[in-house]
Amino acid sequence: MFTLRRWWDKNALKLAGFGTVIGATYLLLQSQNALVFEVYNALSQPFQSSPRQLDYLKTARVEQLQNEIQELKQQNQQLKQLTSYSASVPNKAILAPVVLRSADNWWQQIVIGRGSADGIAIDYIVVGTGGVVGRVISVSPHTSRVLLVSDPSNRMGVLVSRTRNLGILQGTRTNQAVLQFFDKRPSVKIGDVVSTSAVSQLFPTGLSVGRIVETNLNKSPAPEAIVEFTAPFNALEWVTVHSHNPHAVVETPIKPELKAPPADTLTKPPAKLP
Repeated sequence: MFTLRRWWDKNALKLAGFGTVIGATYLLLQSQNALVFEVYNALSQPFQSSPRQLDYLKTARVEQLQNEIQELKQQNQQLKQLTSYSASVPNKAILAPVVLRSADNWWQQIVIGRGSADGIAIDYIVVGTGGVVGRVISVSPHTSRVLLVSDPSNRMGVLVSRTRNLGILQGTRTNQAVLQFFDKRPSVKIGDVVSTSAVSQLFPTGLSVGRIVETNLNKSPAPEAIVEFTAPFNALEWVTVHSHNPHAVVETPIKPELKAPPADTLTKPPAKLP
């Protein structure tokens, strides 16, 4: 009896473990692994998304899709306006996206995603929604660098549409430019529309530039006005590029006059040889 008790004390723990394994195996076979899934779900429950979290994710996804739709609508509207405005420019337009714009020359230059492979050349003009943007100053096969009209080095001839007063417009690195008039007493006022004129050799005549927002007609040596650009320079995403050759001048060839010979040479008989 003592020996049996001693054996039991020594092996009881092993027997209990062996029985537990057998019992667990039997339960798994009977439940077809359902118990494993129950245990897994119980352990992973803290890491699973709650119904509230799932609703939040769905709401965030819906808002993302709505924002994308709104962005597509805005881009579509811009392209429609740009196409409609470009129809007034006689030359064939090349649609181009703005692909690069650095913060240090925001008001001076942009890079567009079209180049010589698309038919663009230096001195082509660039137009955005609302008006003239600039001109191409360098070209690579697939990109072009554009000097904006808001750059101080870009001066162009303009006129006031209502009064036909001419002047020179110079950028100020902002969305406004300074217009110096040729006339000593220009009859202009705030709100007048300004467009490119024949004085400018870099841009064709009649492109919208902006509106007068301030005047200083008593300034010496020339009267001035502040013009606000109508093209949204802060939000340039798409532009159109148009060919323009400022040196193309059509000339009518002058035919030389045919001088008639003196009358006596026509009637005088040839001299006889001696």
